[in-house]
Order: sequence, then C-alpha cells, then structure tokens
Amino acid sequence: MMMTPISTSRIESDSSQHRSWKRRAATLRAVIALALLGSIVGSTGCIAGAVGAIGQQIERGKKLDVPAQYEGLEGQTSAVIVNADYATLVEHPAVVANITANVSARIKLYVKDASVLPPGQVLDWQYRTPQWRALPHGEIAKELGVARLVFIDLYEYRLNPVGNSYIWDGVAAANIGVVEADGLSPDEFAFTANVVAKFPNKEGIGKESARREAIERGLLTLFIQKSSWLFYRHIEDKYPEY
Repeated sequence: MMMTPISTSRIESDSSQHRSWKRRAATLRAVIALALLGSIVGSTGCIAGAVGAIGQQIERGKKLDVPAQYEGLEGQTSAVIVNADYATLVEHPAVVANITANVSARIKLYVKDASVLPPGQVLDWQYRTPQWRALPHGEIAKELGVARLVFIDLYEYRLNPVGNSYIWDGVAAANIGVVEADGLSPDEFAFTANVVAKFPNKEGIGKESARREAIERGLLTLFIQKSSWLFYRHIEDKYPEY
C-alpha cells in the first residue's frame, strides 16, 4: 500500500497556524491576568480603605482609665461650697444649688469612705451667713465642721455669647480648690484646678433649634462631671465629644 506524501508547504502552513493560535492564546491569558491583577489591586485598595475606617472608628471609641487628681477626700469629712457673682445669681438663681447638690452626691457615691455634708446644710449656712465670702477658708471649714472644703469659684456661667441672645453657646468655668482644715496652712488651698465646660459643641445653634432647658441641662451635666472627676478614678473617652 502506497502512502501519499504530505507536502512540506502544508506542514509549514499548519505549523504557522499553530504558532499563531499559541500567540493568540498567550495574549488572551496575559489580558486576563492583567484584568485579574487590576481587580485584585482595586479590591486591596477597597479592603485597605475599609480596614483604615474601622481602625479610626476603634481609635475614636477608646476609653481611658484616669486616676483622681486629688485623693485627699478619701476617708474624710468634706463639704462642697459654690461661689458665684451677683449677676450669675440673678440670671441663674438655681445654678449654685444645682452644682452644690450634684458634686456632693458624686463625691459621696464614688470617693471611698468619704463623708459629705448634706448640700442643704451648706446652702442654709450660706444663706444665714451673708458675709461668708469674707471669711478665711479655714474658718469656713470650721464653721461647717469638716476636715476638707471643696471650694468652687464659678467665675463664668452663661448660655449665650456676650451680646447675642439668639445663639446658644454655653460656658461654665470655675477655679476649684480644696482646703485641708487639719493641715499646716488651713487658709490656703492644698489643691487647685481649673475646669471649663462648653455646650453645645457646635457653633451657630439658634434658639429655634433647642430649648433653654436642654442647653442648661447639658452644660451643667458636663461641668458637674468634670468637676467631680477631679476626686476619684474614672473612665473617660480618649477623644471626648465635648
């Protein structure tokens, strides 16, 4: 049986076509690989962005364990007394009683073995002793019968910017000192701190957007918290909103 010989030109043609198909296949694989690589890179960017956002959110939500700045109220009898100027007393007649009562309550609740004079007794003594501001600090502590006197000098308290009653911009600021009546210098402060609270934390909030009661409640809550935190270990936001 005789076999028909295959021409050399046909073999070369088939070989050429095969090489062309291989080149096309290689090109297609390269295109697909590049597309996949672009997809992976894009996905990696999205993942990195998501991880970064989550990380920022976790960081913003972190808490801090903060020690007391003054620990001398532990195991002692104490009283909280608040001083404010006449203009503040006229415009905000309840502010002194509110701060006195709430700071006293938090010290009694959170300071170990602290015995706090009831705020009603302090306010009654202030009312019955109109010249109390002229007394030495040690004498005030003696009159109240306590070893520690927490003196809150409220030098600024307002709900609006000066000269603009249409915008809410609350500020409560005080110098806070502690008198140690049994110390070497009972008329001097053994500890001092400055506390400033502001509420709300946004500018330009008008009277039509919030009620006076809500602004004052928010401001007092923040100021009382910051003031009482001086005296006991507590947890704070690492990045507080206010």
